[in-house]
Amino acid sequence: MAGSSIAAGVLAVAATLTFGLAAVGGAAVTAQRAAGAADAAALAAADAASGAVPAPDSPCALAARVAAASGAELAQCELTGLVATVTVQAKYAGLAAVSRARAGPPEGF
Repeated sequence: MAGSSIAAGVLAVAATLTFGLAAVGGAAVTAQRAAGAADAAALAAADAASGAVPAPDSPCALAARVAAASGAELAQCELTGLVATVTVQAKYAGLAAVSRARAGPPEGF
């Protein structure tokens, strides 16, 4: 009987650790997805602002479409000349991973 209790306890601890690690892993993946979406959206907005990529609507609208295609939502978009700064968020288990990126020509150009 004592062996059964110990086995059940070990199994419960193992299950708890497994679920905890799965949650942490999912959050890490979501954070990386948000970072990639922010990079892509900032590059798209900067390219549209410079005229390198023809876009039928505003650079920020293009950034929103790129972020949505990456599984994220555009939270903020700001254009200063040819430099685009965007903030995106991706949701995971009711929490939001937020990432910010900036793209444009090098300083001095």
